[in-house]
Amino acid sequence: YQRRVRGDMSVITSDLVKQTIEKSLETQKVLVYDVSGGCGAKFDLVVVSKAFDGQSLLDRQRAVNLSLDPLMSKIHAVTMKTWTPEPVSYTHLRAHETGRNL
Repeated sequence: YQRRVRGDMSVITSDLVKQTIEKSLETQKVLVYDVSGGCGAKFDLVVVSKAFDGQSLLDRQRAVNLSLDPLMSKIHAVTMKTWTPEPVSYTHLRAHETGRNL
């Protein structure tokens, strides 16, 4: 069972979520994990963008949510980490890339 966007036969996948974010935001890195068992209802995100520099956490999250607006009617939950590139240690990012520490 996979969730579909209303009026569209596109399946909501991690790749679709990643592409949607990358189209709207200037990002250096986007990691997306489907944590709903494959049905596309819940995602964990890590978004790294220079555009977040100087923005509050709330403004960063709003930007990501706005980029996901076309999909949000079918996504039940999104958790996210929104970082600027400077404080991201490669060890910390690598842990997220391998699916640990989310």
